[in-house]
Amino acid sequence: MKITGVRTFLMQAAPANSGKPSKNPVTAPDGSTPKLPGTRNWLFVKIETDAGIVGIGECSGWPRVVEKAIEDLSTLLIGEDPTHIERIAQKLQVAMMGHGMLGTVGGGALTGIDIALWDIKGKALGTPIWNLLGGKVRDKVQIYTHANSKEFALSAKARGFMAIKTSGGNGMLDPVRKVAKMRDLLGDDIDIAVDVHGPPWMTPQDAVQLARALEPYNILWLEDPISPDNIEGYQRIRDASSVPLAAGERVTGIFGERELIERNLVDVIQPDAGRAGGITQMKKIAAMAEAHHIMVAPHSGSLGPVAEYAALHLMASIPNALMLERMEDDWPGRRQTIVPHPEQENGFLAVPDAPGLGCDINEKFVADHPSPGNVSVPTKPMDERDEMGGEGRLYVQTRIKRAKFFSKGDE
Repeated sequence: MKITGVRTFLMQAAPANSGKPSKNPVTAPDGSTPKLPGTRNWLFVKIETDAGIVGIGECSGWPRVVEKAIEDLSTLLIGEDPTHIERIAQKLQVAMMGHGMLGTVGGGALTGIDIALWDIKGKALGTPIWNLLGGKVRDKVQIYTHANSKEFALSAKARGFMAIKTSGGNGMLDPVRKVAKMRDLLGDDIDIAVDVHGPPWMTPQDAVQLARALEPYNILWLEDPISPDNIEGYQRIRDASSVPLAAGERVTGIFGERELIERNLVDVIQPDAGRAGGITQMKKIAAMAEAHHIMVAPHSGSLGPVAEYAALHLMASIPNALMLERMEDDWPGRRQTIVPHPEQENGFLAVPDAPGLGCDINEKFVADHPSPGNVSVPTKPMDERDEMGGEGRLYVQTRIKRAKFFSKGDE
């Protein structure tokens, strides 16, 4: 069996914001306003073979740019045996090496290709991908959803979710008070994770104070408390607080995740299912984490449904799978993008049993939602510094008004 063709499918999807419509729709290059607000794109790739078997994958890490990377790499795929997945992954990584260290664009391209190759191999052998990874450890995978309001939190609990994640960082003052209210609302039976999105304006000192203030609420994890560039800062937070830490969504492969795992800087590692390097790399990351008693909870908050399928197969086959992020409420079009659409039941997704990934995209629906852009443009001031010359849009900056950000959680 040989690879004969590579096709990409880029689409715009609604913003990943727990179902709330964007107030700031992006303007397309031609000056028009697209029918969907926001700048979130999904990129799917299909690899065709001379045996008539087609594999599907998904790529993240700046999808519009990744699409060009796939186009550039596709000439190296034609004529290859798609079942030799590791050999192809090594070949592509060496081909990209001259451009510098592998970043999320290269990682996104490798990911989509890798997932599609596993899909082909599973279909060729008539078995699900999880069976090629060593078989099942579990028949269903626990999922969590996002909730940033009382209504969404109660809805998630009513639908059977046993864990939710609430977001902090820029745009949310007083995260401790928010968590306190969530804990009172949901009780002790629901796990609560807190994501502050790795803000570069959050210093390690501030993150330590936040982590300590969250200790009484027994949260599941504190995610990306500082910028992912600041590895030493993670060590300082780790040494100063007992709150479980989670990180890893913004880097690629075993080399990107290595320090977080080997230095035991996190309790939960979160490779992004669309840019971590594919099922091949995520399996290796999971094994590294297992050796350090670190759990795996793949990031998929901005991803489409094909990457979700890939994560399900991985989590079915590894012992240290914690739970999978799922934006169930983000956009009704998600259901129309994929066939079949996985259904959650009591906070779990069933592991697919069909050969390969077990899914496909609706190509017409994807084509009906073209991408107008894929860059998040600031549309509102971060704080009053923006009104004083744009100081609020620096990548590294000093936090101000700390008293408004921190509280003891009481009224």
